[in-house]
Amino acid sequence: MKAVVIEEPNEVVVKQVADPTPSAGEAVVKVEACGICGTDIHVIRGEFAPTRYPIIPGHEFCGEVVAIGDGVRNLKVGDFVAVDPSLYDGTCRQCRAGHFNLCENWNGIGVGRTDGACAEFVAVPATNAFRLPPDLPRNWGTLVEPLSCAVHGLDMVDAKVAGDYLIYGAGTMGLLLAQLAKDSGASRLDMVETNPRRHELARRLAADRIARSADELDMPQGWDVVIDATGVVPAIEDGLTRVARGGTFLMFGVAKTDASARFSPFRVYNDEIKIVGSMAVLHSFERALALFARGVIDSDAMITDRFPLDQYPRAIDAFLAGSGLKVQVSPQA
Repeated sequence: MKAVVIEEPNEVVVKQVADPTPSAGEAVVKVEACGICGTDIHVIRGEFAPTRYPIIPGHEFCGEVVAIGDGVRNLKVGDFVAVDPSLYDGTCRQCRAGHFNLCENWNGIGVGRTDGACAEFVAVPATNAFRLPPDLPRNWGTLVEPLSCAVHGLDMVDAKVAGDYLIYGAGTMGLLLAQLAKDSGASRLDMVETNPRRHELARRLAADRIARSADELDMPQGWDVVIDATGVVPAIEDGLTRVARGGTFLMFGVAKTDASARFSPFRVYNDEIKIVGSMAVLHSFERALALFARGVIDSDAMITDRFPLDQYPRAIDAFLAGSGLKVQVSPQA
């Protein structure tokens, strides 16, 4: 089969590799489409600690089941599925406590030690595959995985209904979080986005106000919930100053492993500010699928670019240029 292979950091090729075959408990999926996100950039650059090379990237994907291994009961050939890429051992201290996303031996399809879906076919644990409603456009299924990350992020916030939200970043993840927050009862949803080309869509999808700087939004008392969806240190530092007393700051964006940010410990103490992180997916994939099927997310607006597998480098360039939102590659394009 044809696949994208990251031979080592910053060395990406498209070449022929062996077709996968399903082991016991696995299914082989014929990939319909695979989304690109910031984590893929970290994998390409060698900045994501669990990754082993060479690796086939791609963890936001959907496709048709074409083969199943022994013992698979939840799927059949012909099912169209989205796949949770999270892999964990189930035996470590964190897994035994139910914190599977914090597994001490965490792995992920396309980002860790297991080949991903920027390929014609991919082998996955059958229990990680979830059937999609048959009436939805097939390539929309790539959004279920990032949406499940956003659902887990809002789980960590544990915010009250009718709170004020400020989200840094109106890229794919920022807009998914914004649409979820609106659906969950946010009374005000403001956004900070330095790329003005994204402002109009953000307003249409969820934002009450959007600006290039929080200074332009005139909220001196701060926001109940501030979310960073950029992973950029200046945005994180600024966002921490915008949290209202008793409010919550969610570190959602993926920063570099060696990044550090400055904040006021006294203000965190004195204003009882909660700072929480959100890592990947936890008990949220099936809920994301239900929200997705209910139409909470404007999928047509979110998917803006689609490239053939052979043009993976162009897809990466389009993602980095920030001219659109969700960029996909597809062996079927």
